Amino acid sequence: MFTLPSIAEIILRALCFLIAMDVHEFAHAYAAYRMGDTTARDSGRMTLNPFVNINWIGFLMAIAIGFGILGSAPVNEYRMRNRRWGMLVAVLAGPVANLLLAIVCSIPFWFGLRPDFPGPKDFFPTFPAFLFNMVWLNLILFIFNLIPLFPLDGWTILLKLVPPDLGSQLARYQQQSMYVFYALILLSFIGIPQLNILSAILNPPLNFLLQLLIPVLRGYV
Repeated sequence: MFTLPSIAEIILRALCFLIAMDVHEFAHAYAAYRMGDTTARDSGRMTLNPFVNINWIGFLMAIAIGFGILGSAPVNEYRMRNRRWGMLVAVLAGPVANLLLAIVCSIPFWFGLRPDFPGPKDFFPTFPAFLFNMVWLNLILFIFNLIPLFPLDGWTILLKLVPPDLGSQLARYQQQSMYVFYALILLSFIGIPQLNILSAILNPPLNFLLQLLIPVLRGYV
């Protein structure tokens, strides 16, 4: 049965999605700049100001249903010193930044802090709840964005990792890849566990990383 989130849960989602998106998009822009592409810098979007790159519709969707296109940093591989490897670094930087953010937020849990979860009547989230949600969400974004389907980062990463000829052939199936991606999203909302392929992809590495970063969860997820 669908239940409305508490005020504390809404605040947590908004804060965590905003920070995670901000770090993700800045990492794309900064890595692209280091690879020779000044597009984001020239347009004023190589910044940690979360309101510059945010997609408001996607952000509100993420808060409401847990999924949305949060933002986008302009990256142009044709301005990079090396199109193939420069683009690979720039695109990979986003998910890696989410992983690093999850690791940083998990440090207090290594020293005995225990995760907290907001109750249905809570108004403000606690600091442990905020840290746990930051770890959990950033790990999801790290894994999710590595799925090799368009428009996720994993699609471009795949095209740049394989030999150029194979990458050119795979690029022709970008639209079909996008259809598969949206089909997986729709199946995840149907509510039938057997059809939730996306959860089957995300949960094993997510649970492994959660137990690795938050020792108290070992054996429980």
